[in-house]
Amino acid sequence: MTDLQKDIVTGAIFLTGIVGFISGEFIISSTLFATAAISSSLSMSRKNTKATQF
Repeated sequence: MTDLQKDIVTGAIFLTGIVGFISGEFIISSTLFATAAISSSLSMSRKNTKATQF
């Protein structure tokens, strides 16, 4: 999966979490927000690791 595809998936999960929060599904939206945050952090960590390697 390319970086663009990963960003699109993370954004879609985040937007689905917002829709779930608005509709009152707090447990599902919390899980989606956590998933988006973790996947975003992992991808940023991998990008920083690749940038520091020679």
